[in-house]
Amino acid sequence: MSILTKNEILEEIKQGGIKIEPFSEEHMGPGSVDLRLGNEFLVFKKVRDIVDITEDISHEDYTEKIFVKTGDRIILMPGDTILGITVEKITLSENISGWLEGRSRFARMGLLVHISASFIQPGISNKQCLEITNFSSMPLALHPGTKICQFIFQKLRGKAKYSGRFADQDEKNF
Repeated sequence: MSILTKNEILEEIKQGGIKIEPFSEEHMGPGSVDLRLGNEFLVFKKVRDIVDITEDISHEDYTEKIFVKTGDRIILMPGDTILGITVEKITLSENISGWLEGRSRFARMGLLVHISASFIQPGISNKQCLEITNFSSMPLALHPGTKICQFIFQKLRGKAKYSGRFADQDEKNF
Protein backbone atom coordinates (compact mmCIF):
# COMPACT_ATOMS: atom_id res chain seq x y z
CA MET A 1 0.00 0.00 0.00
CA SER A 2 1.26 3.45 -0.83
CA ILE A 3 0.12 7.07 -0.79
CA LEU A 4 -0.36 8.58 -4.26
CA THR A 5 1.47 11.77 -5.22
CA LYS A 6 0.04 14.51 -7.42
CA ASN A 7 1.24 12.90 -10.68
CA GLU A 8 -0.09 9.48 -9.66
CA ILE A 9 -3.46 10.99 -8.67
CA LEU A 10 -3.68 12.74 -12.05
CA GLU A 11 -2.83 9.46 -13.82
CA GLU A 12 -5.56 7.61 -11.86
CA ILE A 13 -8.03 10.36 -12.79
CA LYS A 14 -7.04 9.99 -16.44
CA GLN A 15 -7.47 6.19 -16.28
CA GLY A 16 -10.77 6.40 -14.34
CA GLY A 17 -9.54 4.88 -11.07
CA ILE A 18 -10.35 8.15 -9.29
CA LYS A 19 -13.20 10.51 -10.15
CA ILE A 20 -13.65 13.89 -8.47
CA GLU A 21 -16.75 15.88 -9.46
CA PRO A 22 -16.24 18.79 -9.87
CA PHE A 23 -12.45 18.63 -10.25
CA SER A 24 -9.93 21.46 -10.33
CA GLU A 25 -6.22 20.80 -10.58
CA GLU A 26 -5.76 24.04 -8.61
CA HIS A 27 -7.04 22.17 -5.52
CA MET A 28 -4.17 19.67 -5.64
CA GLY A 29 -1.20 19.54 -3.32
CA PRO A 30 1.86 17.32 -3.71
CA GLY A 31 0.08 14.33 -2.13
CA SER A 32 -3.58 15.26 -1.68
CA VAL A 33 -6.61 17.06 -3.09
CA ASP A 34 -8.39 19.81 -1.15
CA LEU A 35 -12.17 19.43 -0.82
CA ARG A 36 -14.60 22.31 -0.29
CA LEU A 37 -17.25 22.73 2.36
CA GLY A 38 -20.78 22.44 0.97
CA ASN A 39 -23.90 24.43 1.88
CA GLU A 40 -25.76 21.74 3.85
CA PHE A 41 -25.20 21.05 7.55
CA LEU A 42 -26.72 18.80 10.17
CA VAL A 43 -26.90 20.65 13.48
CA PHE A 44 -27.39 18.71 16.70
CA LYS A 45 -30.57 19.46 18.64
CA LYS A 46 -30.26 20.38 22.30
CA VAL A 47 -31.28 17.19 24.09
CA ARG A 48 -31.78 17.01 27.85
CA ASP A 49 -32.01 13.21 28.03
CA ILE A 50 -29.13 10.77 28.05
CA VAL A 51 -28.32 9.48 24.57
CA ASP A 52 -27.28 5.84 24.61
CA ILE A 53 -24.46 5.04 22.19
CA THR A 54 -25.44 1.62 20.84
CA GLU A 55 -25.34 -0.11 17.45
CA ASP A 56 -28.86 1.07 16.59
CA ILE A 57 -28.27 4.79 17.26
CA SER A 58 -28.95 7.13 14.36
CA HIS A 59 -27.60 10.67 14.18
CA GLU A 60 -30.65 11.60 12.10
CA ASP A 61 -32.78 11.40 15.27
CA TYR A 62 -30.70 14.13 16.92
CA THR A 63 -30.00 16.57 14.09
CA GLU A 64 -31.79 19.08 11.91
CA LYS A 65 -30.71 20.16 8.44
CA ILE A 66 -29.57 23.73 7.82
CA PHE A 67 -28.83 25.29 4.42
CA VAL A 68 -26.29 28.14 4.35
CA LYS A 69 -26.28 30.28 1.22
CA THR A 70 -22.99 30.84 -0.55
CA GLY A 71 -21.55 34.07 0.84
CA ASP A 72 -23.16 33.47 4.26
CA ARG A 73 -21.69 31.59 7.21
CA ILE A 74 -22.60 29.26 10.04
CA ILE A 75 -21.24 29.93 13.52
CA LEU A 76 -19.73 27.06 15.46
CA MET A 77 -19.55 27.81 19.19
CA PRO A 78 -16.73 26.44 21.39
CA GLY A 79 -17.31 22.73 22.06
CA ASP A 80 -20.02 22.39 19.39
CA THR A 81 -20.05 19.68 16.72
CA ILE A 82 -21.94 19.79 13.42
CA LEU A 83 -21.95 17.60 10.33
CA GLY A 84 -21.10 19.07 6.95
CA ILE A 85 -20.79 17.66 3.45
CA THR A 86 -18.21 18.30 0.75
CA VAL A 87 -18.99 19.95 -2.57
CA GLU A 88 -16.95 17.31 -4.37
CA LYS A 89 -18.13 13.76 -4.98
CA ILE A 90 -15.32 11.18 -4.83
CA THR A 91 -15.52 7.88 -6.70
CA LEU A 92 -12.77 5.32 -6.10
CA SER A 93 -11.96 2.08 -7.88
CA GLU A 94 -11.85 -1.10 -5.83
CA ASN A 95 -8.06 -0.90 -5.42
CA ILE A 96 -7.92 2.66 -4.05
CA SER A 97 -8.92 3.90 -0.60
CA GLY A 98 -8.21 7.17 1.11
CA TRP A 99 -7.94 9.34 4.18
CA LEU A 100 -9.86 12.49 4.90
CA GLU A 101 -7.83 14.96 6.93
CA GLY A 102 -8.21 18.54 8.11
CA ARG A 103 -5.97 21.34 6.96
CA SER A 104 -3.26 22.67 9.26
CA ARG A 105 -4.27 26.33 8.88
CA PHE A 106 -7.69 25.56 10.39
CA ALA A 107 -6.45 23.04 12.98
CA ARG A 108 -4.21 25.79 14.37
CA MET A 109 -7.38 27.78 15.04
CA GLY A 110 -8.92 24.89 17.00
CA LEU A 111 -11.10 23.51 14.20
CA LEU A 112 -11.28 19.73 13.95
CA VAL A 113 -12.74 18.80 10.58
CA HIS A 114 -13.02 15.07 11.11
CA ILE A 115 -13.51 13.60 14.58
CA SER A 116 -12.51 9.97 14.03
CA ALA A 117 -13.91 8.34 10.91
CA SER A 118 -11.22 9.51 8.51
CA PHE A 119 -10.64 6.27 6.57
CA ILE A 120 -12.49 6.22 3.25
CA GLN A 121 -13.31 2.74 1.96
CA PRO A 122 -12.41 1.46 -1.54
CA GLY A 123 -15.10 1.55 -4.21
CA ILE A 124 -17.03 4.46 -2.69
CA SER A 125 -18.90 6.98 -4.81
CA ASN A 126 -20.14 9.81 -2.61
CA LYS A 127 -19.62 13.19 -1.06
CA GLN A 128 -17.73 13.12 2.20
CA CYS A 129 -19.46 13.75 5.52
CA LEU A 130 -17.41 16.01 7.78
CA GLU A 131 -17.65 15.67 11.57
CA ILE A 132 -16.69 19.24 12.46
CA THR A 133 -15.89 20.31 16.05
CA ASN A 134 -14.75 23.65 17.48
CA PHE A 135 -12.05 22.92 20.07
CA SER A 136 -11.09 26.58 20.45
CA SER A 137 -12.29 29.01 23.11
CA MET A 138 -13.84 31.35 20.53
CA PRO A 139 -16.76 31.13 18.08
CA LEU A 140 -15.66 30.12 14.57
CA ALA A 141 -17.52 31.04 11.36
CA LEU A 142 -17.59 28.42 8.61
CA HIS A 143 -18.11 29.54 5.02
CA PRO A 144 -19.45 27.24 2.28
CA GLY A 145 -16.92 26.88 -0.53
CA THR A 146 -13.88 26.97 1.78
CA LYS A 147 -11.23 24.35 1.02
CA ILE A 148 -11.78 22.81 4.45
CA CYS A 149 -10.09 19.40 4.23
CA GLN A 150 -7.83 17.24 2.10
CA PHE A 151 -8.25 13.78 0.63
CA ILE A 152 -5.21 11.51 0.58
CA PHE A 153 -5.35 8.58 -1.86
CA GLN A 154 -3.87 5.16 -1.11
CA LYS A 155 -3.34 2.24 -3.47
CA LEU A 156 -4.39 -1.17 -2.09
CA ARG A 157 -2.83 -4.58 -2.65
CA GLY A 158 -6.17 -6.24 -3.37
CA LYS A 159 -9.65 -5.15 -4.34
CA ALA A 160 -12.67 -4.50 -2.18
CA LYS A 161 -15.84 -2.43 -2.28
CA TYR A 162 -17.69 -0.68 0.53
CA SER A 163 -21.45 -1.24 0.49
CA GLY A 164 -22.45 -0.15 4.00
CA ARG A 165 -24.88 2.37 5.41
CA PHE A 166 -23.08 5.46 4.07
CA ALA A 167 -22.19 4.11 0.62
CA ASP A 168 -24.15 6.69 -1.40
CA GLN A 169 -24.22 9.75 0.83
CA ASP A 170 -24.83 13.21 -0.55
CA GLU A 171 -26.69 16.34 0.62
CA LYS A 172 -29.91 14.34 1.03
CA ASN A 173 -28.56 11.60 3.28
CA PHE A 174 -25.31 12.28 5.11
